[in-house]
Amino acid sequence: MSSKQASVGEVPAAWHVGELREFLSLVTYGFTNPMPDSEEGPWKLTAKDVVGGRINYATARRTTVDAFERLLTDKSRPKVGDVLLTKDGSIGRVAVVDRSGVCINQSVALLRPNQRITPEFLKYLLISPHYQAVMEGDSDGSTIKHIYITRVDKMQVAVPPLIEQDAIVATVGSLDDRITILREANATLEAIAQALFKSWFVDFDPVHAKSQGRQPEGMDEATAALFPDGFEESELGLVPKGWQVMPMAEAYELNPKRQLSKGTPAPYLDMANVPTQGFGVAEVFAREFGSGTKFIAGDTLLARITPCLENGKSAFVDFLKDKQVGWGSTEFVVLRPRPPLPAFHAYLLCRHQSFREHALQSMSGTSGRQRIQNDVLGRFLLTVPPEPIAIAFDEIVTAIQRKATANNAQARTLSTLRDTLLPRLISGQLRLPEVETEVEVS
Repeated sequence: MSSKQASVGEVPAAWHVGELREFLSLVTYGFTNPMPDSEEGPWKLTAKDVVGGRINYATARRTTVDAFERLLTDKSRPKVGDVLLTKDGSIGRVAVVDRSGVCINQSVALLRPNQRITPEFLKYLLISPHYQAVMEGDSDGSTIKHIYITRVDKMQVAVPPLIEQDAIVATVGSLDDRITILREANATLEAIAQALFKSWFVDFDPVHAKSQGRQPEGMDEATAALFPDGFEESELGLVPKGWQVMPMAEAYELNPKRQLSKGTPAPYLDMANVPTQGFGVAEVFAREFGSGTKFIAGDTLLARITPCLENGKSAFVDFLKDKQVGWGSTEFVVLRPRPPLPAFHAYLLCRHQSFREHALQSMSGTSGRQRIQNDVLGRFLLTVPPEPIAIAFDEIVTAIQRKATANNAQARTLSTLRDTLLPRLISGQLRLPEVETEVEVS
């Protein structure tokens, strides 16, 4: 195989080496003026909505049709197939526009591929380690990073013929598709667990059903028999007969003591790798313990600082072995339910809206650096069921959690394979059909 040298390294002779702008018909960025919000209408995307190689419409806001048509130029209204690149804050995240009726603000750059490069290949090229490093090196700002599109479009790239672009995209894309399926399955599993948590411990649906002479839905007779058929007054209003109302500080351990000697290598979790949705963390790596929050398997981690708490950063520790101690950011609150409540109860509570509102109200400190106050958090009132009901709940949600944990592990394996293959494919070091053999072996 013949090859040629370029600043991107040695690449196959058939590949074209040039500045990125040679492969683009438009390079621009979005609107700078505020746009009105609307419950319906075109999507207005910011850098936070570009995550994991895709556009996350769940976090995106909308604007009015009038503002979209009257206030925006074409440069702020990407077309299907345009590639978005985040240029402010979390720089270098990439996604392909998959629908019409979207607009972008100034934190997002728009790259429109010409006929020499496909949108999906351009996405994978930009997220590969070499080009991410180039963009990082060209960025400005110490606290908030910023990249200039006038530098990005002059970045030297190596691009294969279209037929090879399609083959690379098909290979890497198949791994991404499998990862997406696993994550979507986990979203469904968590939704089921959250619905059960709300039904049993917030809305008390089984008790309401029995008080009205009906059989509780979705459970067998043995489980239904565990629930009372009426309510009694409490600090929280009406709660099921025989249930206790107690503050979180009594029902849970808050920041329980864990032993880990300074300088001992242990699994480390950075706040950046904690998800805003779902409990599967992105990455954990070994690091000598210095000063941080310690935790064990079955603990729940809740971000205690703004804006991480507002963004929903929470995790269930399912990535440690039994008796293994991990550690992470000092900005975690560690939650551990006391018996009879099961461990996963804490994670489900952290995702519940009323608890999150209480946590946000407990924050104090200077603007931009506010933190949860543990004493205020500990005053949150919980309804604690008798042990048989807690055990029944544990059996259901633990099965759900373990299935989701297995899916997370498989997704991480596939992600590792993708991250291993991608730079070799994008650089031309690995040529098809060699890659097909590697994927089959995995």
